[in-house]
Amino acid sequence: MVGLGVLTDKEVEAIHQATLSILSEVGVLLTQSEAREILTGAGAVVHGDRVLLPPDLVEQEVARCPHQVSIRGRGGEAILLGDGTLGWHNLGGAPNVYDPCTGGRRPATLQDVRDSARLLDALESVTTITPFFTPHDVPGPLMSLAMYRHSLPNTTKPLQGPGVQTAAEVGYAIRMATVVGPPAEVLSVGISPVSPLTFPDDVVEAMIETARWGIPLGPLPCPTAGATAPMSLAGSLAQQNAEVLASVVLAQLVQPGLPIVYCGRLAMMEPRTGLSVWGGVELGLASAATVQIGHRYGLPVNVYGLSTNAHVLEIQNGYERALNAAIPALAGADELSGIGEMEAGVTGSYAQMVCDDEIAASIGRLRRGFVTDKETLAVEVIAAAMDGSRNFLDQRHTVRYLRAGEVLYTRLADRRDWDAWDRAGRDGMAERAQAEAERLLAGHKVPPLAKDQEQELDEIMEEARQKWVLVERKER
Repeated sequence: MVGLGVLTDKEVEAIHQATLSILSEVGVLLTQSEAREILTGAGAVVHGDRVLLPPDLVEQEVARCPHQVSIRGRGGEAILLGDGTLGWHNLGGAPNVYDPCTGGRRPATLQDVRDSARLLDALESVTTITPFFTPHDVPGPLMSLAMYRHSLPNTTKPLQGPGVQTAAEVGYAIRMATVVGPPAEVLSVGISPVSPLTFPDDVVEAMIETARWGIPLGPLPCPTAGATAPMSLAGSLAQQNAEVLASVVLAQLVQPGLPIVYCGRLAMMEPRTGLSVWGGVELGLASAATVQIGHRYGLPVNVYGLSTNAHVLEIQNGYERALNAAIPALAGADELSGIGEMEAGVTGSYAQMVCDDEIAASIGRLRRGFVTDKETLAVEVIAAAMDGSRNFLDQRHTVRYLRAGEVLYTRLADRRDWDAWDRAGRDGMAERAQAEAERLLAGHKVPPLAKDQEQELDEIMEEARQKWVLVERKER
């Protein structure tokens, strides 16, 4: 069932050609001197504060990218993006925690960073982890590094890097990654240009530093159709593609053959409020189209998946996230984000993480489809049942396909009749998910880092604190 796209091949090609026109005729806003030298040395043209990228340069550098990207966890587990399987990771950087028991939310803390990494480590469908919460009890300049430092000891799964914005942050993240393995193997970094088509100096420097170290890069534009991109889906997809490909060109010129994950985070503007919409079905369409565009270049693609604008765990939450994950999943996405996400990324929830683990398993079952052959068409099984009990429960065929996963077993979704549910206390999925999250947090153990590794991480953090926090206070 995989490969059910929303664009024809002709439409994908039209977006590609529009992208080449944008890059060669409109250009990208980029003033950083080293990047300008790198790009003009390869044939780009400077026009005022913009850099124009000729089509042949874009085509040439995109072709250098490998078709698969590997990321390894400190426990030795590795995932390969681009091999046809679907991976899942969580939302990154939520500042708030939702509690379904109270119906309220609170600011995230450093302990939430630790706990969320450990819970995600325990969930079967989660293949890679991104530092989840933005902790309010950490000085602002240290937030991204603190998120990475305190996620590392709490998972052995592949841990994707924090939301770095400067070359200095990239350097510190690389040093932390070195504590657990070769950085190019155990670290990947997502870096966001600013829509529309703007590459601030610090973002450019972060990209260059990442590429020099050979760290897998995920260019991560986040345009909003109607606000920072055209209102039309086709136009906003062409702009997003231009932002990704400009990043790819620069990165490949710095480090030919650098592993690239094609990322897209296109959302829509809610016309009544101006806010970014993460729950509308248009997001699923945009994500599926992004998958097709990225696959046109032979790149593994990571897009929005389990996303919603809902504030609590209720019907809007469920249908928005499941619908917007299913559409790009069926289009062949290599990795979907959003496990645990609520309120357009502003809030996260432990119960939501557990719910999403089950939704992700259901999406996996959806992608698997079913087989039609002599055995599964079961003509002889039907004949035997009709000649006997007319009941399929006593057929070996039934047992075999139950064991093979023809029907997905659920842990949270309640499929009992009314009376059984009533006798059990009428609990809902949110309550069951919260209880399961608490059970996992109480019992799941992650192999700890060695004492010298913990000490080295602390020393790196202290160096960053001395450089950024103390110096900033003195300057005030």
